[in-house]
Order: sequence, then structure tokens, then C-alpha cells
Amino acid sequence: MAAPEEGLPAVDAPRVRAPFVVVKCKDCSKEHVIFSRPASPVNCSICGAPLASPTGGRGNFLGEVVRTVA
Repeated sequence: MAAPEEGLPAVDAPRVRAPFVVVKCKDCSKEHVIFSRPASPVNCSICGAPLASPTGGRGNFLGEVVRTVA
């Protein structure tokens, strides 16, 4: 970390966390672990149904979000 300028206190920046989520497919009920901020559409590996779509931030989850995985 760089030395703080005179007169300013040293501050640690907060850590950015982007957890993974477990999403259940609405068609075949298979659970998938996917990134919470997908950059491309995510489909079920069993039936091909869409699970998540990108939005520029946190994804739009089309299946049921079961839990988060840190």
C-alpha cells in the first residue's frame, strides 16, 4: 500500500465479494453452481433451459436461487 498523503488517514479499501449461487432449473430440477454476475447467458447442462441472463451487474436468475456459496 502506498504511503498516505500528509493529513489523510490510511484507509483499507473494502473487499469486493461476488459469490456464486446455486440455481435450480425450473424444467428438470437439476441444481447448478453459477457466478452471481454472469457475462453471458447460462443454460442448464441437462435440458438446455435458461438459468441466468446478464444485466451488467447481478444476473437475472430465471431458475430458483437455492442458496449462495461464498
